[in-house]
Amino acid sequence: MRIALLALAGVLIALPAVAQDAKPKPPARTTTPAKKPLPSKPEPLATKPAPVTDSDADLAYGAFQRGLYITAFLEATRRIDERGDAKAMTLLGELYADGLGIPRDDKKAAEWYRLAVNSGDREAMFALAMFKMTGRAGARDRDEAAKLFTSAAKLGHAASAYNLALLYLEGQLFPQDFARAAELFRTAAYAGNPEAQYALATMHKEGRGVPKDPREAARLLGAAALAENVDAQVEYGIALFNGTGITKNETAAVTYFRKAAQRGNPIAQNRLAFMYATGRGVKADPVQAARWHLIAKALGNSDQFLDDLLRKMKPEDRTAAEEAAKPWLAILAQAQSAPARP
Repeated sequence: MRIALLALAGVLIALPAVAQDAKPKPPARTTTPAKKPLPSKPEPLATKPAPVTDSDADLAYGAFQRGLYITAFLEATRRIDERGDAKAMTLLGELYADGLGIPRDDKKAAEWYRLAVNSGDREAMFALAMFKMTGRAGARDRDEAAKLFTSAAKLGHAASAYNLALLYLEGQLFPQDFARAAELFRTAAYAGNPEAQYALATMHKEGRGVPKDPREAARLLGAAALAENVDAQVEYGIALFNGTGITKNETAAVTYFRKAAQRGNPIAQNRLAFMYATGRGVKADPVQAARWHLIAKALGNSDQFLDDLLRKMKPEDRTAAEEAAKPWLAILAQAQSAPARP
């Protein structure tokens, strides 16, 4: 597993303008894989923040959370007019950035984010940093993005600390500094960010920027796995299977392999197939072993041991495995044949 660099290009889905609050839709959030790998591989963070309400949560945020985007727009505008509220400015930036209830307009989104940044809102700092990093609403400006991440991280924004750590790993905007990256990952990890927990776990596992510590690595992997980080689920399953930094527990390892396998991770699918084939941590089931092997193999993860198992199976068991794998294989085939999204 390797740490992926911060995504340098984001794809956001613009929803069409609507005339009323009749069709609530959740905010679209997409990420783009990074191009250059580093020591471990959490997914890059979402490209924009979820607006954070203050203690006297108002109608604007309540409407946004329910998908009533026009109401959210009107209430946020009122709140800005009456109070000059920075978080309402960030909310307007969000609505314009995703085209939620209003036509998408990246320039207006950036303007509202900038106004909120000038008022000290850390969510807007993160959002505008992502705009600068990806070149939305203007030219890319990685230096400005890094400054915004730094400002937001100082205000306790976990996602900004994580992204800033990735930039220290990258070693382009700043001299490469594993110790500084680990410090920033730790800040985000303690704030509950699962990607940072996974990244810091990998650094502890390898002894890069921090002391080598299998126990701390396993602890962090467990936290990230519970937060549904797929890579962490795979690595935590491996740690449980091998007893690395944690008490060996093959049954628990199966649980995490299954979770990651069901979310489409071919490494977990391969491991789960092996567990079913050998009866390690789960009752042996050659049909399930072959099923998961076929799925993993379709995703490029081959295994000679499991190939031999499949070849030696009873015809009826192999047929049952192929039937069980069909729904997955059909989805994979459909995804591979679909045109790439611009």
